[in-house]
Amino acid sequence: MIMARGYSYVVKRDYGFAPNPFYGFLTLATCKPKIRSMAQVGDFIIGNAPVDFDNKLVFMAKISKIITFNEYWNNEEYACKKPVMNGSFKKLYGDNIYHQLENGEWMQENSHHGNQDGSINTDNLTRDTGTTDHILIADEFFYFGKSMINVPSEYTACIHTGRGHHNPDIEVCNGLWNYLCDNYEMGLIDLPRQFKEFIRYDGKS
Repeated sequence: MIMARGYSYVVKRDYGFAPNPFYGFLTLATCKPKIRSMAQVGDFIIGNAPVDFDNKLVFMAKISKIITFNEYWNNEEYACKKPVMNGSFKKLYGDNIYHQLENGEWMQENSHHGNQDGSINTDNLTRDTGTTDHILIADEFFYFGKSMINVPSEYTACIHTGRGHHNPDIEVCNGLWNYLCDNYEMGLIDLPRQFKEFIRYDGKS
């Protein structure tokens, strides 16, 4: 039996794009390619704010499904997360942006990860699709957004600082998950911290 793992990282940019917590399920479909390539169903994904925001907990999710970019794009169930450039912020920050043509060429939709004119941003495309075809989906999650919280001291091993990610002890992850289940309502608790305007991410900063 494979033991579940935890993956913890800093959510430097909290726009509701990566992760995307809307429409009743949380998705990590872009960024963090190492986590997306290694994580398995049943694993925990933990994201906390940068040190400027005291490394507070932004979200914690339990992976329920892993699919490919083409499965994400072609399945009508996930059409709600395709970006709509004249829509609400929730639509503007849709993360269902990648699919492949029959010849293998990658397409990137006009989105937060595209160039200012809507064309393909190759830096983002290469990072998002170059090493993994995995999209993580969580039906069970706590997304605090701008109402991010401090976690009790016994669970601070789940909080990440710096670049990359780390794998906190699974027992500590289980403890934090149980704490959240006991004290908060599961799902979208508040909107993302930077959910104020639509911007493009150039893939360099």
